[in-house]
Amino acid sequence: MTDSVTADIPVEAGKIPRHVAIIMDGNNRWAKARRMTGVAGHKAGVNSVRSVVETCARDGVEVLTLFAFSSENWRRPEDEVSALMRLFVFALEREVKKLHKNNIRLRIIGDRSAFSPLLQEHMARAEELTRNNTLMTLVIAANYGGHWDITEATRQVAARVAKGELTPSDITSDLIQSHLSIGDLPMPDLMIRTAGEQRISNFLLWHLAYTEFYFSEVFWPDFRADEMRKALAAYGRRKRRFGQTDDQVDSRRKATQ
Repeated sequence: MTDSVTADIPVEAGKIPRHVAIIMDGNNRWAKARRMTGVAGHKAGVNSVRSVVETCARDGVEVLTLFAFSSENWRRPEDEVSALMRLFVFALEREVKKLHKNNIRLRIIGDRSAFSPLLQEHMARAEELTRNNTLMTLVIAANYGGHWDITEATRQVAARVAKGELTPSDITSDLIQSHLSIGDLPMPDLMIRTAGEQRISNFLLWHLAYTEFYFSEVFWPDFRADEMRKALAAYGRRKRRFGQTDDQVDSRRKATQ
């Protein structure tokens, strides 16, 4: 059986990526440079989230995935984690109505079991309110890790094999992907990481196989509309080959014109 994940290669990515994924890094360093607490940096980062969401929605991005809290972030100081959880609740209460008003759907991925019942309730209500919105999908990765995502998908597939619904020969890339947190959405075309770091930190490990990477030196609280458009412009100048040669890509493009 042929996996469409690898066989169904896009001919032309276009100037605007369908799916942008962002690792929002540098809140603590931004705050430290201003002799402020790390929590202040996270609060300032919320304004960047708002600006980037507005920019992507306006410019035609279909899906925006933001890495808000990784499964490794629980190792941070307890007071910072507690403050982040309070900020998460506050942001959901305050921002979700704006998302809904602007026809943006919210999805939250990750292991919710570690969050408080109150926060889980806010997540569920926010998703339900915006479920039918169509302008753009905003995905928030919270207590998320790429290893966790792939492990959960594998566990679900294994359970189906155990029930007799599948045989090992039925397992394909498409099948595994369909069990991932955002397996029903387009793969990320562009992954952005701010604050000068150049690693993916267990973020969307399966999904980033053919994604274009863009690394910005700007700390997340300073990453606003102008920086977002720089990243989109950089993506627009790239030629995505998906394992093919330049001649093949050019030939396929001409064939569709």
